Amino acid sequence: MLVTAYLAIIVLLALCVGLELAARRFGPPQPSQTAAANPAFRRFQSVFLRAYLLALWADWLQGPYLYKLYRHYSFLESQIAIIYVCGLASCVLFAPFSGWIPQVLGRRRTCLLFCLSYSACCLTKLSRDYFVLITGRILGGLSTSLLSTTFEAWYVHRHVAVHDFPKEWIPCTFSKAATWNHGLAVAAGLVANLFAEWLHLGPVAPFLLAVPCLACCAWLVVSDWGKEEAEDGPEGDKGTRLLGGPARMSAKGRFLHSCHDGLRCLLSDRRVMLLGGVQALFESVLYIFVFLWTPVLDPHGPPLGIVFSCLMAASMVGSLMFRLATSAHYRLQPGHVLCLAVLMAFFSFFMLTFSTAPGQPRPRESFLAFLLLELACGLYFPALSFLQGRVIPEEKRAGVLAWFRLPLHLLACLGLLALHGEVSGAGGGEGGGGTRHMFGGCALMMLAALMAVVSLFALGRNDSDLRLEGTRAEGEMY
Repeated sequence: MLVTAYLAIIVLLALCVGLELAARRFGPPQPSQTAAANPAFRRFQSVFLRAYLLALWADWLQGPYLYKLYRHYSFLESQIAIIYVCGLASCVLFAPFSGWIPQVLGRRRTCLLFCLSYSACCLTKLSRDYFVLITGRILGGLSTSLLSTTFEAWYVHRHVAVHDFPKEWIPCTFSKAATWNHGLAVAAGLVANLFAEWLHLGPVAPFLLAVPCLACCAWLVVSDWGKEEAEDGPEGDKGTRLLGGPARMSAKGRFLHSCHDGLRCLLSDRRVMLLGGVQALFESVLYIFVFLWTPVLDPHGPPLGIVFSCLMAASMVGSLMFRLATSAHYRLQPGHVLCLAVLMAFFSFFMLTFSTAPGQPRPRESFLAFLLLELACGLYFPALSFLQGRVIPEEKRAGVLAWFRLPLHLLACLGLLALHGEVSGAGGGEGGGGTRHMFGGCALMMLAALMAVVSLFALGRNDSDLRLEGTRAEGEMY
């Protein structure tokens, strides 16, 4: 497995470089050349990205060795499952409030709250106490919810309400952030491996390394963002008016109004309902995969940081393939890419039901299946984002996505609890059979997601909202 992991990372990085060059050649021109030539916009973009990318870097550093750390502290798989469930439950609990807290504290102060809570989460990893580690996972759930909303909310508010830049320039910044995010994820695995294994500092080292990164992020938020804005008040009325919300509505009222509008949109449009079903099924399975990849591969001695980098590089390959496939040269429809991604995920879990058979593990086949799953993720996320942007109105998107996340986290919690019950019922040992059964259940969930995608195709066969511009509907092609 050691040689396999190092060969895989070399091949995947070379593939990333090749696909990036091909995507630049055949893909669309870089968005908004006017934005790139505007010095005020470039300066504002740089102020945002410096802090945001540090926050993402600190988040990725904690990925490769989380499960390994709990095993290092001699906890059983069933006990670790409960810690993960607590983290997911905290995401369910805090996700609705992640949009409300910035309206009360202010966006910049909420970003500082993220840095504080995530630093505390990392420092809890120094303790071997079970309940301290559970507290750390709960803080991690809060931090993840804030990271996914607050930094972007600060940027969008300043971009539109303060600087009055065109809204069409916003994707320019988030596209650059997404590109950097992939590279940071790959690099985080390599750096974590360096500190944890090559320098023999143990699995807690990447978590401690994340703390100064979060401190630097907080310093940039205080200094650079403080200069950028005279005062970020808790109301943000101007931005609220520009984004179409009621100016005098309270923070709680805006939150309830957003949830109500999101639920109405979800129930009134079957396309939205089907997309929500696909997202809940696909992404809940990813949470289960995040829990299981380490116990499947770690007994066979691979460098976990390198394996993590391989997984992230495979995801980057999928993302670049999506850019290439939907370019003007190939014009593959995002809906078809989504179907392919779900099908690939199904085959990945189908392979894992055989490669994780108790007493006959095949780690190389499992590693290949995990790479296939991450490749599917790289195709899935941009395809789903395109379709959601077409069928969900912009002003209702936050509320709809909040409802999507609820069944997503609940399904993941139920899956981990089922694994915990099976392992506990086996006498507290390690659940090889339980892992295989869980992968079988994940394959069935991917089949259900595939049926939802096919239903979406049948419903929107001639729907221009679900297609790239400049292509004909299926019924018009003959």
